[in-house]
Amino acid sequence: MRFSWIVLLLLSFPVLEAIGIFWMASFIGGWVLLWLLLAAVAGFMLIRTERVAWSARMLFSVQSGANPMASLFASGRILLAGGLLVFPGFISDAIALVLLLMPGSWARRRADPMRPANDDILEGEFKREPDDRLR
Repeated sequence: MRFSWIVLLLLSFPVLEAIGIFWMASFIGGWVLLWLLLAAVAGFMLIRTERVAWSARMLFSVQSGANPMASLFASGRILLAGGLLVFPGFISDAIALVLLLMPGSWARRRADPMRPANDDILEGEFKREPDDRLR
């Protein structure tokens, strides 16, 4: 029974997007085509830049001792938002904007246990040199 609801929701999503496009076209006219074109270009650009940036983000999180799952989630969220922007429609654009504007603070909270307890302490050795200017 649950599977049929998921299939029904997935099949009705494109229909709802088409209804939304026609509804917005009745209000703003031909500007809908410009909106859909700009959203698709923005989605392709997001996917293209994130494809390059995810490896650097993962490497930085591993080197800094942070949780790599947080950076993986952030990259996946941006890729999903880019894919939703490419898909034509206003509902998917709204979901993509929510994904892009969603703060990643919960991911930082999950990464906190892997961080050192006190970030103010720098470990190392030092040696006092006599100052010849004071003599």
